[in-house]
Amino acid sequence: MRTATIQRKTGETDIHIALTIEGRGTGNIATKIPFFDHMLTLFARHSLVDLDVKADGDIEVDFHHTVEDTGIALGQAFAQALGGKKGIRRYGHAYLPMDETLARVVVDFSGRPYLEYRAPSGVSSINGFAFQLVEEFLRAFSVHAGCNLHAEILYGRDAHHMAEAIFKGLAKAVDAACQIDPRVEGVPSTKGML
Repeated sequence: MRTATIQRKTGETDIHIALTIEGRGTGNIATKIPFFDHMLTLFARHSLVDLDVKADGDIEVDFHHTVEDTGIALGQAFAQALGGKKGIRRYGHAYLPMDETLARVVVDFSGRPYLEYRAPSGVSSINGFAFQLVEEFLRAFSVHAGCNLHAEILYGRDAHHMAEAIFKGLAKAVDAACQIDPRVEGVPSTKGML
């Protein structure tokens, strides 16, 4: 079982995450940001990881610190749970439709963090959740998971649908990349390490 527990405490947030990669998609999420809770619950369900997230942050100031620090801690949890990455498929991708929206998300657990994010500008907030926070979450996750992450809204209009398509697409791409392939000896890299 590939598991991790991360505790991240700063002057702005206190984040606790427990992750089991070989899960059943169970999410126990409490960030005090309802829309973000919804997105992380979808992520757990569609990636089939078991995920507990408890976040206390200065949401009276802004949601930014809580969202970014949760992305940091979740990335750290994946890095810890994957360990040396022996036998993983490494790459994963998903096209995710959500009504009028289509998102493409591609991930490579290469050890080289990079985010390429493409979405429309000027997208409205969702119940106080600024759409720009999706990018902040993905960047934090990518850096701390050590993954190359490309997320793009190919087309869409509804802010909720676009955010949901990205989170579900991330879930499906991460699920594919983290799976163990019995044909892989060691790690899937000519370098011998990831």
